[in-house]
Amino acid sequence: MSKYKVAVVMGSESDMPIMQKAAEILQFFGVEHGMTVSSAHRSPTYLLRWIKEMEASGVCVFIAGAGGAAHLAGVIAAHTTKPVIGVPITSKLLGLDSLLSTVQMPKGVPVATVAVDGAANAAVLAVQILAVADSDLKTKLVEYKESMAKEVESKSKGIKNK
Repeated sequence: MSKYKVAVVMGSESDMPIMQKAAEILQFFGVEHGMTVSSAHRSPTYLLRWIKEMEASGVCVFIAGAGGAAHLAGVIAAHTTKPVIGVPITSKLLGLDSLLSTVQMPKGVPVATVAVDGAANAAVLAVQILAVADSDLKTKLVEYKESMAKEVESKSKGIKNK
């Protein structure tokens, strides 16, 4: 089995364009990750088996993206003690249904939830969680955030000069 640190799952293959953004961020930081498709409703047996396989392989954080009823992250959170980050995906109600389904979890079964279609931020949050125990990753995060700040300052100077 692979030694993924982050496991990324989406409820449908149509979620790939959004969830690929998480993979890109994880790749940027050099975080080993794997991706799959599974549905909390259509493939619950596969999902539970996959969760256990990922835990056995050393996964530290799960990222789950789903639209509509969006129970995927909650089902994962019910079956693991690892942090779960939910990514609500735009759906029929502009993602509001997905957001509410992901964020409204019962006491004791938390899902950290990012913005609708916010897979990139889900990956950054996963990296921040991992960086608590990884000083090299923490250094990369500091550099990443400093780079974002410099980019904003550069754009600001460009606007002032116009």
